[in-house]
Amino acid sequence: MAATIRFCLLVSLFASITLTTTVQAHVFDVTKYGGSPNSDITQAFLKAFADACASPIAAFVVIPDGTYQIGVVNVKGPCKAPVEIQLQGILKAPVNTPGDAWFTFGYIDHFSITGCGTFDGMGSAIYGKSKSKTVVSYNPRAQNIRFNYITNGKVEGITSKDSKQFHINVLGCKNLIFCKMTIIAPADSPNTDGIHIGRSSDIQVLDTKIATGDDCISIGDGLQHLTVERVTCGPGHGISVGSLGRYPNEAPVQGIWVRQCTFKGTDNGVRIKSWPDMEPCEVSDVHFDDITMDNVCNPIIIDQVYCPSNECKSKVIYVT
Repeated sequence: MAATIRFCLLVSLFASITLTTTVQAHVFDVTKYGGSPNSDITQAFLKAFADACASPIAAFVVIPDGTYQIGVVNVKGPCKAPVEIQLQGILKAPVNTPGDAWFTFGYIDHFSITGCGTFDGMGSAIYGKSKSKTVVSYNPRAQNIRFNYITNGKVEGITSKDSKQFHINVLGCKNLIFCKMTIIAPADSPNTDGIHIGRSSDIQVLDTKIATGDDCISIGDGLQHLTVERVTCGPGHGISVGSLGRYPNEAPVQGIWVRQCTFKGTDNGVRIKSWPDMEPCEVSDVHFDDITMDNVCNPIIIDQVYCPSNECKSKVIYVT
């Protein structure tokens, strides 16, 4: 169906086309698929997304204002044309979310999530039930959103709240932008990294507020060309390259630019961390510029004996 789209806050730009408030596009509203506020819209969302992905022209999946329950979502492309999820409402995860991710989006070219809505991972229901806050002994719990092998994408304006583990996990993506987001969890929530990025290239995190119980942004192996600008971090553990060296054959990290960022009340500011008893790894071309530190315990730290479980051997890994 053709329709005129009114955006919640923002106009989204795909890499190859511009969608304005008057463009003709296919619109797939979850309420037209049987979804309604204060109910489970899992099947309605999956059906709407499947139709959007099959659309021969640019398509919107619309979730209107309201509060909705939704279960595990795992959708994959390729799609026939650009797809944008416009989230205006609040999505709530199951308290006991099975698997390692609540939402997984994979193998889609020209994919966006925009709006002023919220992904509420309902982590507050399970925080404090782990015996340890360290990643080594922490039981697997669902991340809010995984992006696997997305190309030419944008995530803009949304909020990720109270994830049970990482809020956003990026793997194998290229040319993906996160901007004007809010990522929040209590300061004592374990392993709730804001955005974790690995084995990806040309990633940007812009104009975003991150306040969690772990790293605001964590950088895994194989990341090339990351730009972080005008991000406010705190509480949390700062921006971390690593931890690296825990597994053999990790790919180099290259081309990291962090500019005009503010750290408030964080344990660390900018950090590079590696495990002491694994094979050598490489980190190069890392730049931190125009950084503001306010009540930060360790503004700059390079830790080559990162070992949260205190069970590591004494050998130091070589990071060049």
